[in-house]
Amino acid sequence: MSLTDAELAERINRRVPPTSALLGMSVVAVDQAAGTVRLRFEPKAEFANPMGNVQGGFVVAMLDDAAALAAVVKAGQRIVVPTIELKTSFFGVARIGAPLFAEGRCVKLGQRIAFMEADLRDDAGTLLARLSTTALPTPLDGPGNFVERP
Repeated sequence: MSLTDAELAERINRRVPPTSALLGMSVVAVDQAAGTVRLRFEPKAEFANPMGNVQGGFVVAMLDDAAALAAVVKAGQRIVVPTIELKTSFFGVARIGAPLFAEGRCVKLGQRIAFMEADLRDDAGTLLARLSTTALPTPLDGPGNFVERP
């Protein structure tokens, strides 16, 4: 039995990798047919660089989550997508304490390689960063490393 987009989003929100929990990630929307996801992140004070903004590595981690989840959603089965390479361009400042939104897209999902992209925006819709990445789609055997959330 396949899940609807809403059911899949709810399921993903219940069980997330520890890194996603740390980033304050929640799934806002899923489109399995299109291979897209929309995620919300809650940047914490601990993510601040010396200027008081979200440090770039945290931005990359948020975008990596969005891109990877887009491939997982597109696959329609339990997979992981270990990164081969990624590139991130920064266009604006991500602020601490304000929600951030990432849109992930699976551009192409092959048996041996996946191509994904993700954009990070602030609450006003301003584009802050864009990631492009390639990964190796791999079946997830066993339970995986997830955090259960109520």
